[in-house]
Amino acid sequence: MPTIFSKIISGEIQCYKVAENEDFLAFLDLSPVARGHTLVIPKVETDYIFDMEDQALADFHVFAKKVSIALKKAVPCKRIGVAVVGLEVPHAHIHLIPMNRIGDLSFVSERLKLSPHEFKKIAGSIADSFQ
Repeated sequence: MPTIFSKIISGEIQCYKVAENEDFLAFLDLSPVARGHTLVIPKVETDYIFDMEDQALADFHVFAKKVSIALKKAVPCKRIGVAVVGLEVPHAHIHLIPMNRIGDLSFVSERLKLSPHEFKKIAGSIADSFQ
C-alpha cells in the first residue's frame, strides 16, 4: 500500500511544494512545529533512511541542504534544525525546521495552525529562494 508521501509524489494528494528535482521532493509539513517546517522525501519509497543506497542517501542530504538554504532565506532564523524521526510515516524523510532556540525542534509541543493562504505564502517564498 502506498504511503501518504507516495500519494503526494504521484499528485493524488496535494501539497505546498517548495522544491523538486527528478529524485526528491520538498513540501511544507501540514502540522508544523515551526513556521516553514519542511519535509524532504525521496521519490523512491524507502521505509528507513539508512536502507537507502549510499549515493542516494548522499544526494538526499545535498538536496536537503539546498532546501535548507532557501528556507533560511525565506524564514529568518538562527539555524535550520534537521531531524530524522521516521516513525510516523514508513517513507524516508528529513524534517527541516527553522530554529531560534533549542525548544523550536520539539515534536511534542503544540503544532501551529496556519491558513491555506499562509501555507501558500511560505511555500512561495521558499520556492522563490530555491536554486
